[in-house]
Amino acid sequence: MKIKEDVRPVTYLKSKAADLLKQVNETHRPVIITQNGEARAVLQDTESYENMRATLGLLKLIAQGEEDIRNNRSSLHEDVFERLEGRLKSRRKQSPANE
Repeated sequence: MKIKEDVRPVTYLKSKAADLLKQVNETHRPVIITQNGEARAVLQDTESYENMRATLGLLKLIAQGEEDIRNNRSSLHEDVFERLEGRLKSRRKQSPANE
């Protein structure tokens, strides 16, 4: 991160919004917007934002899976496939097309 280029005051954002948009879209680095010397917002290109959201979604799924394992809420894949095959066979028997 190039701090000097990636931290800007809100007044800079107000006067140079187009330049900042060009910068974040070319570099794919977020820009931190400050107000009264404190970080207040982050300006980020849409591609990086979408990638970050997808990554966070995957991390959330991994965390949920780890919690399920810790709480014994998991099954062996062989057992899952066995149950699914049983359900499919049951549905085939009940299906009017097979009569």
